[in-house]
Amino acid sequence: MRNYDTIVADLAPRKFGRRGIIWISILSLLIVLGIIAYVDQVIQGQKVTNMNDYSLWGIYISNFVFFVATSFVGSATVAILRLTKNEWRTPLVRIAEIITLACIIMAGITITIDMARPDRVMNLFIHARLQSPITWDIIIIPTFIVISLLLLYFPLLPDFAILKKYYAESKPRLSKWYGKLSLKWTGNSEQKALHVNSIRVLSILILMAGVLLQTIDAWLFSTTYRIGWDSSAFAPYFISGAFVAGIGALVTVIYVVRRTRKLENYITEYHFDKMGKLLALACIIYLFFNINEYVVPFFTAKKGEDAHLHSLLVGNYAFLFWLVTIVGLVLPVILLFFKKGRKPFSLFLIGMIVVIGSWWKRYIIITPTLQEPILPIQGVPESWHSYFPSMHEWVITVATLAMALLIITLLIRFLPAVPIQRTADEEEVAGIPLKKIPS
Repeated sequence: MRNYDTIVADLAPRKFGRRGIIWISILSLLIVLGIIAYVDQVIQGQKVTNMNDYSLWGIYISNFVFFVATSFVGSATVAILRLTKNEWRTPLVRIAEIITLACIIMAGITITIDMARPDRVMNLFIHARLQSPITWDIIIIPTFIVISLLLLYFPLLPDFAILKKYYAESKPRLSKWYGKLSLKWTGNSEQKALHVNSIRVLSILILMAGVLLQTIDAWLFSTTYRIGWDSSAFAPYFISGAFVAGIGALVTVIYVVRRTRKLENYITEYHFDKMGKLLALACIIYLFFNINEYVVPFFTAKKGEDAHLHSLLVGNYAFLFWLVTIVGLVLPVILLFFKKGRKPFSLFLIGMIVVIGSWWKRYIIITPTLQEPILPIQGVPESWHSYFPSMHEWVITVATLAMALLIITLLIRFLPAVPIQRTADEEEVAGIPLKKIPS
């Protein structure tokens, strides 16, 4: 059994090594290139993109929906596992909370990038219309950011107090900062009771906010009456898809953190096996809603819907549609049925495939539908008959993904990725100060 000092030393934040510095440099370079491209887009206007009167949302909204979906990991895993008191959650929940916060922040930034006139973003608040789903979107996203931040911060209080003492001699300045962040945590009975109740309330709030956020996003599409989006089941379709994207992102990041921080003794094969089963369940549920979304209309489709389905199943978007469906959903389910598929490295590869598939799935949801407008396309430039992102759009989109990864990387650098006090309590290490602090 590990002693207390070993646990603190293993889980305390560490400096970046050479590979970490290279990783940060690459992400920073991509972000700078994205900022340059965005400034040029603001100066020249939307003409530098390939968006037009038909494909008016394009890749930016696909990326926005992806970030919103991935942020659901905070609701799908953190809240549910905390509320159901699953003990195996301990090494995973903080990483999930970090992913949630990073992705929902980037969702807010991405929706602003999509605006041709970002200086008019305040109009969304000043001239908001309660009957518009967009109004509810701009309300729920900041709310979700605040709840995610609190759900990340509150469980950290005991760990901040531990890190204050741990760095007191070696890094007094860092110790001082951790001390301020700990809010004078001592672990007395009143603090513990308030701590437990606060986390429980926040878990309930983020679960409700997560479901509401996915539902509002679905309504943004389904209330447009467009072919491909006009579905009363779009909300559960989005929620189940977000479940897949979030779990896929979590298992991917967990593997990287486990390997780079050498946390094999804390994030074990048992945890990957559990997450693999959870990911398989998520994929199966999402497959059901995909069948409901595409197979039923196949038998009942009107003329416009038939053209849309044709473009997906055998037309221009068929290759991408089947690649995302088979490789991004069906294949992971098959592989995850086997124990070897739930081993750490295997699950990492599957998680990567699921995340990439989830991103392109949002592209498939949005772009083909916009190519089937309510009125026929006529008297417009030939380039308007199809859409593929311009270089500006790709550079800006990659920069937003890099920024999300940078936020995750920096938070994992300065925060203990695995809860220290909770881990020590669960291992029943003798002589631990501030012991038995629920988190």
